[in-house]
Amino acid sequence: MIRFVIDMNLSPEWVDVFQSEGYTVFHWKDIGNVKAPDSKIMEWARKNKFVVFTHDLDFGHILAATKTDSPSVIQVRTQDVMPEHLGTRLIEIIRKYEMQLQEGVLITIDENKHRIRILPIK
Repeated sequence: MIRFVIDMNLSPEWVDVFQSEGYTVFHWKDIGNVKAPDSKIMEWARKNKFVVFTHDLDFGHILAATKTDSPSVIQVRTQDVMPEHLGTRLIEIIRKYEMQLQEGVLITIDENKHRIRILPIK
């Protein structure tokens, strides 16, 4: 089963959304230094086989610059990033791409669409 780490720029309320669907999930504040750079979160996620869930576009840039095949990253590009607004849609997308998330992808979600890129990004 996929496991998730939620970046500091997203509400801890997301933990309940993921847990209610049966996923293992941690908010970064509960496992790491809240001031840790994105590269440390990526390193932790890669080592521990977690998918990063973020609102920060830097994670996609890190994947592209390093040409790595993990960890998978889901990034949201919407103004309203609260679970009430995106929760149902996010879970639908996770379920649809569960296999790909285990293999290494970047999924970008905005208000009306989503895009998936297989890692490494070339």
